[in-house]
Amino acid sequence: MPESGRADRTMENARNERGDDGPGSDELGSDGLGDVEETRSRRLRRRGQGQLESQVLKVLRHADGPATAGWVQEHLDGELAYTTVITILSRLYAKNAVTRAREGRSYVWTAASDGAGLAALRMRRVLDGERDRDAVLARFVSALSPDDEERLRVLLSRTATPHDPERD
Repeated sequence: MPESGRADRTMENARNERGDDGPGSDELGSDGLGDVEETRSRRLRRRGQGQLESQVLKVLRHADGPATAGWVQEHLDGELAYTTVITILSRLYAKNAVTRAREGRSYVWTAASDGAGLAALRMRRVLDGERDRDAVLARFVSALSPDDEERLRVLLSRTATPHDPERD
């Protein structure tokens, strides 16, 4: 068989594996881009750091009780692989944001923290990783809006005094 015939069959096999008929096909559209725009759009919609963890916690909080990873996967928006859900749950477990209990050969999971608790944990970890805590806290406070600064003052005053049920 001539070399060019072998190359043509190799190209045809590659197109069949991709599921298209090459540039200009109906599946790709007249511009030859086809699913490229859709793939690019999906990549742009990637979740931010911690966003998946927050979504998993939200799903767990809405469960009627301890939930399996499969249940969590079914109730999350979007399509995540089961292994991705397990990874997220394991990371949350390492952060003490969820608890788990053996049930048969797998685990059931329960939220031990909410989104605010998870954000606070991340903030503490960042702070713990810095040598000059005073400088980090000073910069953080100086960057707060006046409203957030006042909220922080109120929260600090509540924790600085013993709990008084009459104040609540």
